[in-house]
Parts: sequence; structure tokens; C-alpha cells
Amino acid sequence: MATDRYDHRPLDRSARVLVAGRRGLVGSAVWRHLAREGFTDLVGPGSAELDLRERGAVLDWFAAVRPDVVVLAAARVGGIKANATRPAEFLSDNLRIQVNVLDAALKHGTERLLFLGSSCIYPKFAEQPIREQALLTGPLEPTNDAYAIAKIAGILQVQAVRRQYGLPWISAMPTNLYGPGDNFHPEHSHVLPSLIRRFHEAKVSGVRRVVNWGSGAPCREFLHVDDLARACLHLLESYDADSPVNVGTGTDLSIRELAALVADVVGYRGSIEWDPTQPDGTPRKLLDVSRLTALGWTPRIDLREGIAQTYAWYVESLESGTLRH
Repeated sequence: MATDRYDHRPLDRSARVLVAGRRGLVGSAVWRHLAREGFTDLVGPGSAELDLRERGAVLDWFAAVRPDVVVLAAARVGGIKANATRPAEFLSDNLRIQVNVLDAALKHGTERLLFLGSSCIYPKFAEQPIREQALLTGPLEPTNDAYAIAKIAGILQVQAVRRQYGLPWISAMPTNLYGPGDNFHPEHSHVLPSLIRRFHEAKVSGVRRVVNWGSGAPCREFLHVDDLARACLHLLESYDADSPVNVGTGTDLSIRELAALVADVVGYRGSIEWDPTQPDGTPRKLLDVSRLTALGWTPRIDLREGIAQTYAWYVESLESGTLRH
């Protein structure tokens, strides 16, 4: 049952907030934003301290810490190759993380919770731009269906808790994310950080030819992770309904156009080629963000500006030896 008691009501800045996955791309951005906004009791154990796949450990941790608010940003994530070649891990790990955290939050009295899913939950050939109502209306993209199914299960669990217990828990579905703190692994990263790494390495080594996966024709939408972090707090303070909320920019570009933009920012001047024998994934994935913008939120970071910022962070982290890869 929906309730409007949180509509347009600021969260208590002294509330204990768990940012699950705080060392990842999304979690670290949410942590930074909440700290800037004056939250004084943030908690976020790393995987070495608390393995969210271990049910007993998660229940014990919640019993001891009892967070008032949870942002569930923890997940096993990866690009198209990682999803396609390791589906069992993506399904099992994400299901366990979600069920353990959501069950523990319910058992130990967490009143406000935001579950972060992914735009890959939507059907492969959903009408564009994709509205939230498209969920479960068609077959998924086969290269990441295991991850998508896990995220769909998380949405349904949040909705089930709302119906059965009346708690104001919500879900948000971000589009493709990027920014400082991203994973630049040569095989497990998403497309934008992968392009940054490939073009940077080619520039540094003097390679004049870079071959990328697929045809370059699919279109994607990209949101800076700091904009997502702003959206998370905005939703926690202004939204309370069963439906998940799309979080994106409402604009997209082809992977071919993205590659040209990244190459220009990086300063790579060689040829950019494509290997059409490799999978493209979903042809287009653009979110309808009208529900979120109606709540008064809009993105602030332009794509070129965001790529430049991310590239500067990548180079600095590479030189300091702190890069995740």
C-alpha cells in the first residue's frame, strides 16, 4: 500500500544511512553526495568486512547496526562480455545480495529503502523511449538476461514488501552509468570506460588502429554517476509509489558516435574500426524519464564534460596506482 508521508519531506540528516556497495561506482558517488548534503551517520562496510552474499553475516550486521535508511547499490556488474560468459555468477550473486539485504532490512526495521536496478530489465525490443510500464512485457536481451532477471526479482521484492507491510520502499532504474570510480578492466568493464582505456593505451603506445566490438550502430544513453547520486536522494525525499522510476538523461547516441567522442577527448587520432562478428546487444535503449523530471529533477553534467572528467580521473588513478582494473 502506497503512502505519501515522505512526499517532499527531507530525510533527517542524522539518520543512519547504509550505502550498500559504497566502494563501487554508484555507491561511492551516493556516499559523496550524502556527505555533501550533511548526512552525519553514513555506514558502508566493504566486502572484506561484510560479504552481502552470506545471509547469516548480513542478518547479524543489521541486528547490530540497524540502519534507518538503506540505499542498495551493491551488485555484481560488468559489460556485455562478462554478462554473456558468466551468467550463473551474475544471477546467483545478485539474487543473494538482494534477498539478504532486503530481508534483513525488513526484519530489523529499516523504514526507508531505495533499490537500484538497471535499464537492462526492460525487453530487448521495448518501444523507445522506454517507459516504466514496459517491464515484463517481452523477452530480454540474451547477453545479459541473467543479470536482468536478478534485478527484476529485486524490484518485485520491494513491491511485495510495500503490499504486505506498507513500508515506503522504492526502486530506481538507472541508464548506463559512468564517472570517477568506474571499472576499467579490459574484459569486464562497460563500454564507456572500455573505450577510454583502449584509446588511451593506443595513444600512449602509438598504435594507429583500434578495433571495437560490434557494428557501432546500437544507441545508448549515458548518465554521470554524480547525477544519479543526486537523483537517489531526490527520490528518497520526494517519491513513494510501487512503480520503479527511470533515471537517465532522455537523450542517446550511437556507440560509433560515442567512440568518436571518447577518442577526441582522449586525444587519440588513429583509425576506429569495428568487428561486426561480435555481439551488439540491444539495438537501442533510451529511457523515458518524464516521471522523474515531473518530480523536479534534471541531469546537470553534459556527456563531453563528464567524459573529460572521467578521463582525467582515469589518468590520475593510473599514474598513482589506485585504478580498479
